[in-house]
Amino acid sequence: MRPLDPRLLRYAGATRVTLATGALVTVLQSAAVVAFAWLVTRLVVRAIAGAPFAELSGLFAGLVLVVIARAVLLWLAEAVSARGGATVVAQLREQLVDAYGRLGPQGLAGRGSADLTLVAGRGMDALDGYFARYLPQLIGTAVAMPLLVLVIGWQDLTSGIILVLTLPLIPVFMVLVGWATQAAQKKQWAALSTLSRGFLDVVAGLPTLTLFGRQHRQEARIRQVSEEYRSRTMKVLRMSFLSGFVLELAASLSVALIAVAIGLRLLGGSLDLSVGLFVLLLAPEAFLPLRNVGAAYHAATEGMEAASKAFEVLDAAQDVVPEPVRASASAGLAFSEVTVAYDGRETVGPFSASVPPGTLAVLSAPSGAGKSSLVAAALGFAAHTGTIAAGARADAAGRREAIAWAGQKPGLRAGTIAENVALGDDVPDAVLVAASLRAAAAPELDPDVLIGAGGTGLSGGQAQRVAVARALYRLRSRGCAVLILDEPTSALDASTERALLTSLRAVADEGVAVLVVSHREAVVAEADEVLTLEVLSDVHL
Repeated sequence: MRPLDPRLLRYAGATRVTLATGALVTVLQSAAVVAFAWLVTRLVVRAIAGAPFAELSGLFAGLVLVVIARAVLLWLAEAVSARGGATVVAQLREQLVDAYGRLGPQGLAGRGSADLTLVAGRGMDALDGYFARYLPQLIGTAVAMPLLVLVIGWQDLTSGIILVLTLPLIPVFMVLVGWATQAAQKKQWAALSTLSRGFLDVVAGLPTLTLFGRQHRQEARIRQVSEEYRSRTMKVLRMSFLSGFVLELAASLSVALIAVAIGLRLLGGSLDLSVGLFVLLLAPEAFLPLRNVGAAYHAATEGMEAASKAFEVLDAAQDVVPEPVRASASAGLAFSEVTVAYDGRETVGPFSASVPPGTLAVLSAPSGAGKSSLVAAALGFAAHTGTIAAGARADAAGRREAIAWAGQKPGLRAGTIAENVALGDDVPDAVLVAASLRAAAAPELDPDVLIGAGGTGLSGGQAQRVAVARALYRLRSRGCAVLILDEPTSALDASTERALLTSLRAVADEGVAVLVVSHREAVVAEADEVLTLEVLSDVHL
């Protein structure tokens, strides 16, 4: 794990400003440290020589000013690192969310929603420790330590040589302990990911588990994963304390070696007291940045691990080549020789069909034929060959702008029904929300009613109709040319299904291309055109 990943500079421009400002503040801090050591040395030497207080008052005043300057610079360094860290985290999180959108479900295959949420949430927050504690010490090691070594070597060459020979011992110990810490941190992050995924799965399946009386069987599993995470965390902390002890011991022995050499030369008369005291005051300061890097490394490992996961997603998004924007002669929905494949295996195609404006078409096929895969391709969320055009646009972004869509899963979030129907609008249009609910055969639902995540508080049919109302709201508010509904009536009774189909017929009559994915007889009977898919013999979905 590199102390400073170059990708951090590439994806978060604020990192450069933070580094440059931090380096400038560190140079000023080093100057203040040297001035402090020089003033203390002058005061002690002159006091021993018997100088009157009047002669020392100027040095005292200077010393007070330097102490105040060091305090101000310390505050400034913390402020720069905190503000820079917050800015960088915001930039990374924004790019990460944008990368999720560009990659889509197909590009994010193999990365669970819990893992993605963990990286974008807690993972990015953990970078605060990296910027607030680790990066300032890293800058101090790169800037302050060489300056102090040069000053010490300039004043006393022997001490400078001892310092140069002993300083590398600390990085050696840091590397040895760092390897073990990195391995432990990876295991801790993996345990946290497992815990997040497991807990999310249990919460998602809790209604089913409760229905069959199996909710208590998951307690042992969650307890086991939680205990594993606790164990991993304590192991990382033990390594942190151990490394801190090792680094402190190495630095203390190195400073002691310099002190012994200075003491012997002072006794022998070969070294002046002012030089010896000045070097003794600066020697611990020379080791301090390197010691702090080792101590702060453990506080930053979680954030660095999360950042590496985020960079994997960002790198993958960089490799996504946008589809060329192509115009289509049809303003409806058209498929031309479309083939969809998952994991290198063809699941749909080649498929060609069109849904002109003003047409209610039904895509009907057996389960496993790839109906939802074809819809995902139309939305730009599944890789495909061939051409798909919607609303006179054949690029993925253009198709998404032209399509209003509701999938098999309602995908509702916690909030009011109105907020779910008008998802994406800062201020929902109350009139349009009510009209969309009526058109979705859900006039009985109060837009102001609060529901839980996943539609908790609604029946399956009600949640399904809220999702349809959301698609109709988008159709009206954004002026979409195409409406796609995936199994919109699977949880509806016959009378409600007829009411919804009547609304869809009215939408088609307004000039919208409507495509309904369904195999229900009532839906197929209402269609102007029925599109079919063949089940490929080697596909098992």
